[in-house]
Amino acid sequence: MSTVTIQDVQTILTQPAGSRLVIVKIITSEPGLYGVGCATFTQRFRAVHTAIEQHLKPFLIGRDVDRIEEIYRMGAVHSYWRNGPVLNNALSGVDQALWDIKGKRANMPVYQLLGGKCREAAACYAHAEGTTKEEIVDSIRGFMEEGYQYIRVQKGGYGGLSPNRPAPEDSPEGAYYDPRSYVREHLEVFEHVREQLGFEIELCHDIHERLIPIDAVGFAKDMEKFKLFFLEDPLAPEDIEWFRNIRQQCSTPIAMGELFNHPLEWQPLIEGRLIDFIRMHVSQMGGITPAKAVASFAQMYGIRTAWHGPGDTSPVGHAANLHLDLWAPNFGIQEWCRFSEVCYEVFPGLPELRGGYLYPNDQPGLGIDVDEEHAAKYPCQDSVEMWTQTRLPDGSPARP
Repeated sequence: MSTVTIQDVQTILTQPAGSRLVIVKIITSEPGLYGVGCATFTQRFRAVHTAIEQHLKPFLIGRDVDRIEEIYRMGAVHSYWRNGPVLNNALSGVDQALWDIKGKRANMPVYQLLGGKCREAAACYAHAEGTTKEEIVDSIRGFMEEGYQYIRVQKGGYGGLSPNRPAPEDSPEGAYYDPRSYVREHLEVFEHVREQLGFEIELCHDIHERLIPIDAVGFAKDMEKFKLFFLEDPLAPEDIEWFRNIRQQCSTPIAMGELFNHPLEWQPLIEGRLIDFIRMHVSQMGGITPAKAVASFAQMYGIRTAWHGPGDTSPVGHAANLHLDLWAPNFGIQEWCRFSEVCYEVFPGLPELRGGYLYPNDQPGLGIDVDEEHAAKYPCQDSVEMWTQTRLPDGSPARP
Protein backbone atom coordinates (compact mmCIF):
# COMPACT_ATOMS: atom_id res chain seq x y z
CA MET A 1 0.00 0.00 0.00
CA SER A 2 1.44 3.34 -1.01
CA THR A 3 2.03 5.99 1.63
CA VAL A 4 -0.70 8.61 1.95
CA THR A 5 0.57 11.99 3.08
CA ILE A 6 -0.82 15.27 4.37
CA GLN A 7 -1.16 17.72 1.49
CA ASP A 8 -2.96 20.58 3.19
CA VAL A 9 -4.36 21.60 6.58
CA GLN A 10 -7.39 23.89 6.59
CA THR A 11 -9.23 25.59 9.43
CA ILE A 12 -12.99 26.17 9.36
CA LEU A 13 -14.45 28.75 11.73
CA THR A 14 -18.21 28.77 12.18
CA GLN A 15 -20.85 29.79 14.74
CA PRO A 16 -24.18 28.18 13.83
CA ALA A 17 -25.33 28.39 17.46
CA GLY A 18 -23.95 30.22 20.50
CA SER A 19 -20.38 28.90 20.53
CA ARG A 20 -17.60 29.76 18.09
CA LEU A 21 -16.34 26.48 16.66
CA VAL A 22 -12.95 25.57 15.20
CA ILE A 23 -12.73 22.59 12.82
CA VAL A 24 -9.55 21.20 11.26
CA LYS A 25 -9.74 19.61 7.83
CA ILE A 26 -6.75 17.58 6.64
CA ILE A 27 -6.48 17.02 2.87
CA THR A 28 -4.43 13.99 1.82
CA SER A 29 -2.49 12.95 -1.27
CA GLU A 30 -5.22 10.41 -2.05
CA PRO A 31 -7.87 12.12 -4.18
CA GLY A 32 -11.09 12.73 -2.25
CA LEU A 33 -9.70 11.50 1.07
CA TYR A 34 -9.79 13.95 3.98
CA GLY A 35 -10.55 14.01 7.69
CA VAL A 36 -12.09 16.47 10.13
CA GLY A 37 -11.43 17.13 13.81
CA CYS A 38 -12.50 19.46 16.61
CA ALA A 39 -10.08 22.17 17.76
CA THR A 40 -12.66 24.35 19.50
CA PHE A 41 -11.48 26.73 22.22
CA THR A 42 -14.39 29.10 21.89
CA GLN A 43 -13.02 31.85 24.14
CA ARG A 44 -9.71 32.01 22.22
CA PHE A 45 -10.71 30.68 18.81
CA ARG A 46 -8.49 33.06 16.86
CA ALA A 47 -5.41 31.98 18.82
CA VAL A 48 -6.12 28.33 17.93
CA HIS A 49 -6.70 29.29 14.28
CA THR A 50 -3.28 30.99 14.18
CA ALA A 51 -1.58 28.05 15.90
CA ILE A 52 -2.95 25.67 13.26
CA GLU A 53 -2.38 27.80 10.18
CA GLN A 54 0.95 29.37 11.06
CA HIS A 55 2.65 26.72 13.17
CA LEU A 56 1.18 23.22 12.87
CA LYS A 57 0.42 23.35 9.15
CA PRO A 58 4.07 23.79 8.03
CA PHE A 59 5.08 21.07 10.49
CA LEU A 60 2.48 18.63 9.12
CA ILE A 61 2.71 18.97 5.34
CA GLY A 62 4.16 15.83 3.77
CA ARG A 63 3.82 13.58 6.82
CA ASP A 64 2.41 10.05 6.67
CA VAL A 65 -1.25 10.12 7.79
CA ASP A 66 -0.97 6.65 9.34
CA ARG A 67 1.61 7.72 11.93
CA ILE A 68 -0.93 9.20 14.33
CA GLU A 69 0.92 8.44 17.56
CA GLU A 70 4.18 9.87 16.27
CA ILE A 71 2.51 13.02 14.94
CA TYR A 72 0.69 13.58 18.22
CA ARG A 73 3.79 13.11 20.36
CA MET A 74 6.10 15.16 18.18
CA GLY A 75 3.47 17.83 17.66
CA ALA A 76 3.03 18.16 21.42
CA VAL A 77 6.71 18.98 21.98
CA HIS A 78 7.67 20.58 18.66
CA SER A 79 7.09 24.06 20.09
CA TYR A 80 9.23 23.12 23.13
CA TRP A 81 6.77 24.93 25.47
CA ARG A 82 3.82 22.61 25.85
CA ASN A 83 0.60 21.49 27.57
CA GLY A 84 -1.32 24.72 27.11
CA PRO A 85 -4.96 25.01 25.97
CA VAL A 86 -4.25 26.74 22.64
CA LEU A 87 -1.72 24.16 21.44
CA ASN A 88 -3.68 21.21 22.86
CA ASN A 89 -6.86 22.22 21.05
CA ALA A 90 -4.94 22.78 17.81
CA LEU A 91 -3.34 19.33 18.18
CA SER A 92 -6.73 17.79 18.90
CA GLY A 93 -8.14 19.00 15.60
CA VAL A 94 -5.24 17.35 13.81
CA ASP A 95 -5.38 14.16 15.88
CA GLN A 96 -9.13 13.66 15.43
CA ALA A 97 -8.85 14.35 11.70
CA LEU A 98 -6.12 11.70 11.36
CA TRP A 99 -8.28 9.12 13.16
CA ASP A 100 -11.12 10.07 10.81
CA ILE A 101 -8.83 9.46 7.84
CA LYS A 102 -7.59 6.14 9.21
CA GLY A 103 -11.16 4.94 9.68
CA LYS A 104 -12.07 5.93 6.14
CA ARG A 105 -9.01 4.13 4.75
CA ALA A 106 -9.93 0.99 6.71
CA ASN A 107 -13.64 1.41 5.86
CA MET A 108 -14.40 1.15 9.59
CA PRO A 109 -15.86 3.45 12.26
CA VAL A 110 -13.19 4.80 14.60
CA TYR A 111 -14.56 2.79 17.53
CA GLN A 112 -13.59 -0.38 15.63
CA LEU A 113 -10.01 0.85 15.36
CA LEU A 114 -9.94 1.56 19.09
CA GLY A 115 -10.90 -2.05 19.87
CA GLY A 116 -14.56 -2.39 18.99
CA LYS A 117 -17.83 -1.77 20.81
CA CYS A 118 -18.52 -2.50 24.45
CA ARG A 119 -22.09 -1.17 24.02
CA GLU A 120 -24.50 -0.23 21.25
CA ALA A 121 -25.08 3.36 22.38
CA ALA A 122 -23.90 5.83 25.01
CA ALA A 123 -26.18 6.85 27.87
CA CYS A 124 -26.37 10.64 28.09
CA TYR A 125 -27.45 13.20 30.63
CA ALA A 126 -29.41 16.38 29.98
CA HIS A 127 -29.36 19.73 31.77
CA ALA A 128 -32.44 20.57 33.88
CA GLU A 129 -32.60 24.04 35.32
CA GLY A 130 -34.93 26.75 36.55
CA THR A 131 -35.22 29.65 38.95
CA THR A 132 -37.50 27.84 41.41
CA LYS A 133 -37.72 24.33 42.84
CA GLU A 134 -40.99 23.80 41.01
CA GLU A 135 -39.57 24.84 37.62
CA ILE A 136 -36.64 22.49 38.11
CA VAL A 137 -38.88 19.51 38.90
CA ASP A 138 -40.98 20.26 35.81
CA SER A 139 -37.79 20.41 33.71
CA ILE A 140 -36.61 17.06 35.08
CA ARG A 141 -39.99 15.45 34.41
CA GLY A 142 -39.84 16.66 30.81
CA PHE A 143 -36.49 15.01 30.27
CA MET A 144 -37.66 11.82 31.96
CA GLU A 145 -40.56 11.66 29.51
CA GLU A 146 -37.99 11.83 26.68
CA GLY A 147 -36.25 8.77 28.11
CA TYR A 148 -33.33 10.35 29.97
CA GLN A 149 -32.23 8.36 33.01
CA TYR A 150 -29.50 10.81 34.05
CA ILE A 151 -30.08 14.54 34.57
CA ARG A 152 -27.91 17.40 35.75
CA VAL A 153 -29.72 19.80 38.08
CA GLN A 154 -28.86 23.50 38.43
CA LYS A 155 -30.77 26.44 39.91
CA GLY A 156 -29.87 29.47 37.83
CA GLY A 157 -26.44 29.57 36.21
CA TYR A 158 -23.16 28.33 37.63
CA GLY A 159 -22.97 29.59 41.19
CA GLY A 160 -26.75 29.87 41.38
CA LEU A 161 -28.95 32.90 40.96
CA SER A 162 -27.60 36.45 41.00
CA PRO A 163 -26.98 37.56 44.60
CA ASN A 164 -29.54 39.63 46.45
CA ARG A 165 -26.84 41.48 48.36
CA PRO A 166 -25.85 44.77 46.69
CA ALA A 167 -22.28 45.29 45.55
CA PRO A 168 -20.31 48.33 46.75
CA GLU A 169 -20.88 51.58 44.93
CA ASP A 170 -19.08 51.92 41.59
CA SER A 171 -18.42 48.19 41.37
CA PRO A 172 -17.62 47.05 37.80
CA GLU A 173 -19.92 44.91 35.69
CA GLY A 174 -19.55 41.17 35.90
CA ALA A 175 -21.21 37.82 36.49
CA TYR A 176 -21.91 38.15 40.20
CA TYR A 177 -22.76 35.18 42.41
CA ASP A 178 -23.02 34.44 46.12
CA PRO A 179 -21.36 31.13 47.14
CA ARG A 180 -23.14 30.90 50.49
CA SER A 181 -26.59 31.46 49.01
CA TYR A 182 -25.77 28.99 46.25
CA VAL A 183 -25.05 26.24 48.78
CA ARG A 184 -28.24 26.85 50.77
CA GLU A 185 -30.46 27.06 47.69
CA HIS A 186 -29.12 23.88 46.10
CA LEU A 187 -29.48 21.83 49.26
CA GLU A 188 -33.13 22.90 49.29
CA VAL A 189 -33.51 22.09 45.59
CA PHE A 190 -32.16 18.56 45.91
CA GLU A 191 -34.27 17.92 49.00
CA HIS A 192 -37.35 18.94 47.01
CA VAL A 193 -36.38 16.96 43.90
CA ARG A 194 -35.85 13.75 45.85
CA GLU A 195 -39.14 14.26 47.72
CA GLN A 196 -41.01 14.73 44.46
CA LEU A 197 -39.25 12.22 42.20
CA GLY A 198 -37.61 9.70 44.49
CA PHE A 199 -34.29 8.01 43.89
CA GLU A 200 -34.93 6.14 40.63
CA ILE A 201 -33.69 9.01 38.49
CA GLU A 202 -29.91 9.60 38.55
CA LEU A 203 -28.94 13.19 39.38
CA CYS A 204 -25.75 15.16 38.80
CA HIS A 205 -24.68 18.65 39.80
CA ASP A 206 -21.87 20.98 38.69
CA ILE A 207 -20.23 23.24 41.29
CA HIS A 208 -18.03 24.62 38.48
CA GLU A 209 -15.25 25.43 40.98
CA ARG A 210 -17.40 28.27 42.44
CA LEU A 211 -16.69 27.40 46.09
CA ILE A 212 -13.59 27.87 48.21
CA PRO A 213 -12.09 24.47 49.08
CA ILE A 214 -13.42 24.14 52.63
CA ASP A 215 -16.94 25.03 51.50
CA ALA A 216 -16.68 22.51 48.65
CA VAL A 217 -15.78 19.81 51.18
CA GLY A 218 -18.80 20.71 53.31
CA PHE A 219 -21.15 20.86 50.34
CA ALA A 220 -20.03 17.45 49.05
CA LYS A 221 -20.64 16.04 52.52
CA ASP A 222 -24.10 17.64 52.78
CA MET A 223 -25.05 16.32 49.32
CA GLU A 224 -24.18 12.73 50.24
CA LYS A 225 -27.73 11.93 51.39
CA PHE A 226 -29.13 12.74 47.93
CA LYS A 227 -27.15 9.88 46.32
CA LEU A 228 -25.84 11.80 43.31
CA PHE A 229 -24.53 10.00 40.26
CA PHE A 230 -21.72 12.53 40.49
CA LEU A 231 -20.79 15.97 41.79
CA GLU A 232 -18.81 17.80 39.14
CA ASP A 233 -15.80 20.10 39.48
CA PRO A 234 -16.02 20.71 43.22
CA LEU A 235 -12.53 22.21 43.16
CA ALA A 236 -10.36 24.17 40.76
CA PRO A 237 -7.30 22.48 39.18
CA GLU A 238 -5.15 24.65 41.42
CA ASP A 239 -6.72 23.03 44.51
CA ILE A 240 -6.37 19.33 43.70
CA GLU A 241 -4.72 18.58 47.06
CA TRP A 242 -8.14 19.21 48.64
CA PHE A 243 -9.71 16.19 46.90
CA ARG A 244 -8.26 13.99 49.62
CA ASN A 245 -10.25 15.97 52.19
CA ILE A 246 -13.48 15.34 50.27
CA ARG A 247 -12.74 11.62 50.04
CA GLN A 248 -12.07 11.41 53.77
CA GLN A 249 -15.35 13.15 54.60
CA CYS A 250 -17.95 11.51 52.35
CA SER A 251 -18.77 9.01 49.61
CA THR A 252 -20.31 11.47 47.12
CA PRO A 253 -18.99 10.42 43.67
CA ILE A 254 -16.76 13.09 42.12
CA ALA A 255 -16.28 14.00 38.43
CA MET A 256 -13.38 16.24 37.51
CA GLY A 257 -11.24 17.41 34.63
CA GLU A 258 -12.78 19.76 32.06
CA LEU A 259 -10.07 22.41 32.65
CA PHE A 260 -7.17 19.96 32.70
CA ASN A 261 -4.33 20.41 30.19
CA HIS A 262 -1.41 18.61 31.79
CA PRO A 263 -1.02 14.92 32.71
CA LEU A 264 0.10 15.89 36.21
CA GLU A 265 -3.36 17.36 36.79
CA TRP A 266 -5.23 14.07 36.27
CA GLN A 267 -2.55 11.50 37.12
CA PRO A 268 -2.48 11.98 40.93
CA LEU A 269 -6.29 12.06 41.15
CA ILE A 270 -6.54 8.76 39.27
CA GLU A 271 -3.67 7.05 41.09
CA GLY A 272 -5.03 8.18 44.44
CA ARG A 273 -8.58 7.08 43.55
CA LEU A 274 -9.68 10.56 44.60
CA ILE A 275 -12.25 10.93 41.81
CA ASP A 276 -14.78 8.59 40.24
CA PHE A 277 -15.16 10.02 36.72
CA ILE A 278 -12.62 11.59 34.38
CA ARG A 279 -14.34 14.61 32.93
CA MET A 280 -11.77 16.00 30.52
CA HIS A 281 -12.54 18.05 27.42
CA VAL A 282 -11.10 15.78 24.72
CA SER A 283 -9.92 18.65 22.52
CA GLN A 284 -8.44 20.44 25.54
CA MET A 285 -6.21 17.45 26.29
CA GLY A 286 -5.07 16.95 22.69
CA GLY A 287 -7.51 14.58 20.98
CA ILE A 288 -8.45 10.92 20.76
CA THR A 289 -4.89 9.62 21.16
CA PRO A 290 -4.31 10.97 24.70
CA ALA A 291 -7.97 10.41 25.68
CA LYS A 292 -7.70 6.71 24.84
CA ALA A 293 -4.54 6.43 26.93
CA VAL A 294 -6.09 8.20 29.93
CA ALA A 295 -9.27 6.09 29.73
CA SER A 296 -7.18 2.91 29.83
CA PHE A 297 -5.12 4.29 32.72
CA ALA A 298 -8.29 5.23 34.65
CA GLN A 299 -9.78 1.76 34.13
CA MET A 300 -6.92 0.26 36.14
CA TYR A 301 -8.11 2.28 39.14
CA GLY A 302 -11.86 1.69 38.78
CA ILE A 303 -12.55 5.19 37.43
CA ARG A 304 -15.07 5.78 34.64
CA THR A 305 -15.27 8.21 31.73
CA ALA A 306 -17.62 11.19 31.49
CA TRP A 307 -16.13 13.33 28.72
CA HIS A 308 -17.04 17.01 28.71
CA GLY A 309 -19.76 17.63 26.12
CA PRO A 310 -21.18 21.18 26.18
CA GLY A 311 -22.12 23.39 23.22
CA ASP A 312 -18.53 24.57 22.88
CA THR A 313 -17.51 21.06 21.97
CA SER A 314 -18.27 21.06 18.26
CA PRO A 315 -20.47 18.37 16.69
CA VAL A 316 -17.24 16.83 15.34
CA GLY A 317 -15.92 16.71 18.91
CA HIS A 318 -19.14 15.08 20.10
CA ALA A 319 -18.75 12.43 17.41
CA ALA A 320 -15.21 11.76 18.68
CA ASN A 321 -16.56 11.50 22.23
CA LEU A 322 -19.12 8.94 21.09
CA HIS A 323 -16.51 6.68 19.50
CA LEU A 324 -14.54 6.73 22.76
CA ASP A 325 -17.78 6.03 24.69
CA LEU A 326 -18.69 3.01 22.59
CA TRP A 327 -15.22 1.52 22.97
CA ALA A 328 -14.25 2.28 26.59
CA PRO A 329 -14.86 -0.66 28.95
CA ASN A 330 -15.00 1.88 31.79
CA PHE A 331 -17.54 4.21 30.18
CA GLY A 332 -19.71 6.02 32.70
CA ILE A 333 -21.90 8.69 31.09
CA GLN A 334 -21.81 11.28 28.30
CA GLU A 335 -22.90 14.90 28.53
CA TRP A 336 -25.13 15.94 25.61
CA CYS A 337 -26.01 19.51 24.69
CA ARG A 338 -29.05 19.01 22.38
CA PHE A 339 -27.89 20.67 19.15
CA SER A 340 -30.23 22.79 17.04
CA GLU A 341 -31.48 21.74 13.61
CA VAL A 342 -29.07 24.24 12.05
CA CYS A 343 -26.13 22.32 13.54
CA TYR A 344 -27.41 19.09 11.98
CA GLU A 345 -27.44 20.90 8.62
CA VAL A 346 -23.92 22.30 9.01
CA PHE A 347 -22.56 18.99 10.32
CA PRO A 348 -24.15 16.09 8.41
CA GLY A 349 -23.72 12.82 10.25
CA LEU A 350 -24.03 14.40 13.71
CA PRO A 351 -24.97 11.56 16.12
CA GLU A 352 -28.63 11.29 17.06
CA LEU A 353 -30.10 10.84 20.50
CA ARG A 354 -33.04 8.48 21.05
CA GLY A 355 -34.54 7.64 24.43
CA GLY A 356 -31.63 9.08 26.37
CA TYR A 357 -28.99 7.17 24.35
CA LEU A 358 -26.62 8.54 21.70
CA TYR A 359 -26.25 6.27 18.66
CA PRO A 360 -23.51 6.18 16.00
CA ASN A 361 -24.29 6.11 12.29
CA ASP A 362 -21.60 3.45 11.68
CA GLN A 363 -20.09 5.30 8.72
CA PRO A 364 -16.31 4.97 8.23
CA GLY A 365 -14.13 7.27 10.30
CA LEU A 366 -15.87 9.60 12.73
CA GLY A 367 -19.01 9.45 10.57
CA ILE A 368 -19.44 13.23 10.47
CA ASP A 369 -18.61 15.96 7.98
CA VAL A 370 -18.78 19.75 7.62
CA ASP A 371 -20.88 21.44 4.96
CA GLU A 372 -18.44 24.29 4.34
CA GLU A 373 -20.81 26.32 2.23
CA HIS A 374 -23.47 26.14 4.92
CA ALA A 375 -20.90 26.77 7.69
CA ALA A 376 -19.79 29.96 5.94
CA LYS A 377 -23.27 31.41 6.46
CA TYR A 378 -22.52 31.55 10.19
CA PRO A 379 -19.22 33.42 10.66
CA CYS A 380 -17.72 33.65 14.12
CA GLN A 381 -18.51 36.85 15.96
CA ASP A 382 -15.85 38.58 18.04
CA SER A 383 -17.11 39.42 21.51
CA VAL A 384 -15.84 39.75 25.05
CA GLU A 385 -17.09 36.93 27.25
CA MET A 386 -19.12 38.13 30.22
CA TRP A 387 -19.94 34.87 32.01
CA THR A 388 -16.23 34.28 32.74
CA GLN A 389 -15.91 37.74 34.36
CA THR A 390 -17.14 36.29 37.63
CA ARG A 391 -17.31 38.29 40.84
CA LEU A 392 -18.28 37.71 44.45
CA PRO A 393 -21.01 39.91 46.01
CA ASP A 394 -18.44 42.52 47.11
CA GLY A 395 -17.06 42.77 43.56
CA SER A 396 -13.92 40.66 44.10
CA PRO A 397 -12.83 38.66 41.02
CA ALA A 398 -13.47 34.93 41.26
CA ARG A 399 -12.76 31.87 39.14
CA PRO A 400 -15.49 31.03 36.61
